[in-house]
Amino acid sequence: MNEDDQGHATLPGVHGARRWLSRRSVLIAGASGLGVAGLAAGTATGALPFSEALQRALGVASPTPATQLGSPRVERVYSEARGREVDLVLLLPTKAPPKGLPMSLMLHGLHGTARHAAPTGLLKQLGSDVARKAVPPFGFVAVDGGDHYWHENQPGDNPMAMLLEEVPRWLAARGLGGRDGLPFAATGLSMGGFGALLYTRRRLERRRPPAAVAALAPALITSWPEMSKRRAFRDAADWGSLDPLRHIDVTKSVPTGIWCGTEDPFIGGVRKFISEARPTVAHTARGKHGDAFNRTVVPSLVAFLGKHVPKNA
Repeated sequence: MNEDDQGHATLPGVHGARRWLSRRSVLIAGASGLGVAGLAAGTATGALPFSEALQRALGVASPTPATQLGSPRVERVYSEARGREVDLVLLLPTKAPPKGLPMSLMLHGLHGTARHAAPTGLLKQLGSDVARKAVPPFGFVAVDGGDHYWHENQPGDNPMAMLLEEVPRWLAARGLGGRDGLPFAATGLSMGGFGALLYTRRRLERRRPPAAVAALAPALITSWPEMSKRRAFRDAADWGSLDPLRHIDVTKSVPTGIWCGTEDPFIGGVRKFISEARPTVAHTARGKHGDAFNRTVVPSLVAFLGKHVPKNA
């Protein structure tokens, strides 16, 4: 490889690529270096930085051009509800999505951010599935929500109001989302799973329910002493008024998918939710809390949401 004037690695030309491919056994043996670097760049840009032939040699090629593997966008916007600037992250199936593209929320977990809200492989899976028409086109929107379980625990910082009032306006201004930019679904990881279920309840109260809700290892804690460690609620009564496990009957009418590892500390609450809510998708398998498990269920997540994309979108 060559380097550009900023010290970044650049790809060889066509003849160089052919020489590389003639030595692909060496490439594959050394893929732990090149492959990881390339995949990291692909995650950041939404397109793998290799020729299609080289992608095939490394075993990471898509049946469609690399530009179809998804397109991320990041902006800074001011949230009046939170009283601060936040990242607005859009995960789109292509670089030029159709106007009015349906969007699902993607809510991050505790100590997380919008830029790291999605599990590994989500953007590539979305782009690939949409390109081969396995699911209708849709995207994800993530925003910085803080660490207070997506509700106003501190005066003047109301992430739920941001989701309900501001996110639809931001999406509509960018030609995305359903009617009035309203997300068609809510997706969340860990604390974000708690938030997605709470958001679904708030949408139901407004008589504008989402078409689906998806929760990966949602933080459904069953003990107030344990939940109190998060300092996200004033007291046990405040937590009880918002806890999805106490309001299952309110949200069970919305198609729900839930995924959790059996070694996850939240598995007890998840099993209780599954038993009482009987969600559309209820998947538990060996795994701990975190991306190592979450990445394994990305195909199921995209497929589930794809079944609930509005048909008139």
